[in-house]
Amino acid sequence: MTDSRQAKTSVAKQLGPGLITGAADDDPSGIATYSQAGAQFGYGLMWTMVLTYPLMSAVQLVSAHIGRVTGQGLAANMRGFLPNWLLSLLVTILFIANTINIGADIAAMGDAAQMVAGWGDHWFTVFFALASLLLQAFVPYHRYARVLKWLTLSLFAYVAVVLAVQVDWAAAARGLVVPRIDGPDAIATIVALFGTTISPYLFFWQAAQEVEEVEDHDGARPLVDAPEQAPDEIRRMRVDTFVGMAFSNLIALAIITATAATLHVQGISQINTATDAAQALKPVAGNFAFALFAVGIIGTGLLAVPVLAGSAGFAVSNARGWRCGLERKVKDAPGFYGVIALSILLGVFLDWSGIPPMQALFWSAVVNGFAAVPIMAVMMVIATRRSVMGEFRIHGPLLVFGWAATIVMGAAAVAMLVWQ
Repeated sequence: MTDSRQAKTSVAKQLGPGLITGAADDDPSGIATYSQAGAQFGYGLMWTMVLTYPLMSAVQLVSAHIGRVTGQGLAANMRGFLPNWLLSLLVTILFIANTINIGADIAAMGDAAQMVAGWGDHWFTVFFALASLLLQAFVPYHRYARVLKWLTLSLFAYVAVVLAVQVDWAAAARGLVVPRIDGPDAIATIVALFGTTISPYLFFWQAAQEVEEVEDHDGARPLVDAPEQAPDEIRRMRVDTFVGMAFSNLIALAIITATAATLHVQGISQINTATDAAQALKPVAGNFAFALFAVGIIGTGLLAVPVLAGSAGFAVSNARGWRCGLERKVKDAPGFYGVIALSILLGVFLDWSGIPPMQALFWSAVVNGFAAVPIMAVMMVIATRRSVMGEFRIHGPLLVFGWAATIVMGAAAVAMLVWQ
């Protein structure tokens, strides 16, 4: 019994950056995409989550390796490989896309809270935005990371929704293992699913969090300087990333399944936002499923907004050579926290501006899809350079799947141009 308890504790301690990154991938804008896939195509596109799992795991593990081995974030490492103008362009694109995503996410959180409470959508939006900003600015990373880990539990609301509705499990099993592409609309949705699952902000966040892990633990050093720490740390990163990405895709499958089992069978095929999905569930699946779906939107938004804003802060700061880190006080890293504050406040402005959130998210996805390809390609080059990674340069399956993910994202970017 003691050994079993210790094993569980050991696994729990290994979960951190990868788990948070994976959970943040299921943000309200992602929920809208998964809901649309389930509502429009039923169980038919569930196979995409099986396909994306090894690819997203590989690229996130490459990001984690770069951060933990070098002790520097992605943008800091890219400074040695890209001209300043190109790095600045990529980081600016990331900031714009993240800000649009933040605006859409906090708007969805406000709408979800309004549906539950019956009042105050815009004011809930402001509250959630300020709460996220203040937590990042004034709560040290080692404490804040625990808050984010607990917030991942909110995503189990979607598993509960699946258990509360009638699912055609035979059809779900076929959708999971038999690839189907029913016309141009399905291709466009597949591109959106890939863009939602493999996003640039997640690369920067996970690498930065590995750097934070080094700075937060006594005796921890970059692996290039302390190779004796490598066996335990590489094992931890693998467990953390594989579990985190599996958690992300399982929740995505739960959302697709829930909307396929309820909305699709009722002929409801058009979902514009995550809150549309929650509202549509109410007459079909009842108040319980509706409330769970809405609460899940709020919980995952609280998890995703700090990741979106934080990744922008890390990327800009690394590119500019500024001090950064959630463990630092505001006065010690004003530029870093200034970027975080700006992205969140601009997100609030977008919510009040009247700009259609789904239109903004579409262009955010387009921008992200094109920005991801050069970022991933440079990541792979960095991760294979002995001059940067020393004896810890990647090889074998991680190298193969990392490049495969880069090629797939390039194909997705081309498909986005062709089909839109």
